[in-house]
Amino acid sequence: MSAFLNFTGTLLKNLVTKPVTKNYPEEPAVYPERTRGHIEIDIDQCISCGLCVRSCPPRCIVVDKGAGTWTINRFDCIACGYCASKCPKKCLKIVPGYQTPARKKEADTYRKSPEVMEEERRKAAEMAAKKAAALKAAQAKKAAAAAAATPAAAAPVAPAAPAAKPAPAEPAPAAPAAEKE
Repeated sequence: MSAFLNFTGTLLKNLVTKPVTKNYPEEPAVYPERTRGHIEIDIDQCISCGLCVRSCPPRCIVVDKGAGTWTINRFDCIACGYCASKCPKKCLKIVPGYQTPARKKEADTYRKSPEVMEEERRKAAEMAAKKAAALKAAQAKKAAAAAAATPAAAAPVAPAAPAAKPAPAEPAPAAPAAEKE
């Protein structure tokens, strides 16, 4: 009976005062400054450089440049923000708040739009053509420089062989001189 009386005071107090908890789903949560949130990406701005992958401590990000995908395993992400700080295009950002809960542990994959992928392919083909043209021009310039140097080298004057010096003659043996008497 005494336990019921102790509870009655708490019950009456709760009936009169406001609730301590927040009405979260209906009211937006207010996050304190410097709260770690979650990573968001503007995938169409991403150049798939891979700097975010190399700077991620838990290695939860995977970038596939050929397929135009960017994948993050949110359960492994520690929300440190290194990927967002290293991104050269600033398409990654840390957003305060929490992810929507999920029933399964899955990675989120973002795919570039077909228009952006086609534009990237066109630019890559254009750059490859420019590179091939520059390489061909460099080879032609090198061949022209070699051809300009070749006529002088084509008819080189062969140095004359040194004339053979005659071997020094040995002095003839001296005839014995007659003895004077």
